[in-house]
Amino acid sequence: MKCPFCGCEATKVVDKRDNRDDSSTRRRRQCLRCGRRYTTYERIENIDVSILKKDGSLEKFDQQKIIKGIRKAVDEHKISLEDIEAFAEDIERQVINSEEPMSSKEIGLKILDWLRDKDPMAYIRFASVYKGFNGLEEIKEEIKNLEKI
Repeated sequence: MKCPFCGCEATKVVDKRDNRDDSSTRRRRQCLRCGRRYTTYERIENIDVSILKKDGSLEKFDQQKIIKGIRKAVDEHKISLEDIEAFAEDIERQVINSEEPMSSKEIGLKILDWLRDKDPMAYIRFASVYKGFNGLEEIKEEIKNLEKI
């Protein structure tokens, strides 16, 4: 790290603080040549990860889409926003670590599996949109399958 005042590369860290809100680290540094202090920030670089859509195209992964979709389906008294966000972060980790682009279908099935255990009503709400039920018979069949589990 070069001093912005004199360009010297010899510096020392005087104070270090981690910011949990944006996962950054703030460092207060002092130049060993001129003695002036300055602040630097270290952040994890955002990784652009793509998912495979139903039509075969690639789209940038967006964790907020998962959170928004689940929030529409759930009763907030049964599943907290923190649980939803933690689940969405877990999905993001899986997407980042997968060798091939994960498909939106795989992600949707993971959401359904998670909702099935957490809130059966939310599962049905999400499934009705995700699976595109065409009538009551399909919804009844899904409920029967859910009751068997």
